[in-house]
Amino acid sequence: MLTQQELKQQAADAALKFVEDVAAPDTVIGVGTGSTADLFIDGLAAFKGRIRGTVASSERSAARLAALGLPVFDLNEVDFMPIYVDGADEIDSKLQMIKGGGGALTREKIVASVAARFICIADESKLVTELGKFPLPLEVIPMALASVSRMVVRLGGKPVLREGFVTDNGNAIIDIHGLAIPRAKEMETLLNDVPGVVTCGLFALQGANVALLATQDGIRRLDSR
Repeated sequence: MLTQQELKQQAADAALKFVEDVAAPDTVIGVGTGSTADLFIDGLAAFKGRIRGTVASSERSAARLAALGLPVFDLNEVDFMPIYVDGADEIDSKLQMIKGGGGALTREKIVASVAARFICIADESKLVTELGKFPLPLEVIPMALASVSRMVVRLGGKPVLREGFVTDNGNAIIDIHGLAIPRAKEMETLLNDVPGVVTCGLFALQGANVALLATQDGIRRLDSR
């Protein structure tokens, strides 16, 4: 029986095959944030000198990449990335996701938007029939915490401030508990339009293109329809 850590490693290794396909002297790889992304970063070290470099979605990932000797570029310096590789807190069969458990949702969404393909790496426990069991993160400008929280209550959710946490952008995180999300795209649009919300952790309007889900029987691949 594989442990969860071994399953995460399996997913990270599967994503490295996508890097192999696109590796070239001018290739820049988009890299996400989290425990599974950390394993992907460690494997990416083998491509040092074979790719131009990387763009990271968090200061944490940037530091890990730099420590391995992989160049890290500001996204403003990069016009195109063939792939962005990151994990998910939840993902459904349409490859819509909830992300932001690590608090990097805004930068993750920005970096992913520049890549041709989003490769989601996760273990099979993250696959759900409907998003929302995992608390949905909102990155919020601090002065709007009370007003955004009142809006969340009106939607039927329970807002919980992530205590002692500040994003790389200097903002706060509200985690929404108990919010049903039967229509993820509509909910993403609604939440992103709330004044004071920088972005929500729904990745539905632009979900993953490929999901590599680690199982006890190997990698299960899902492609967007």
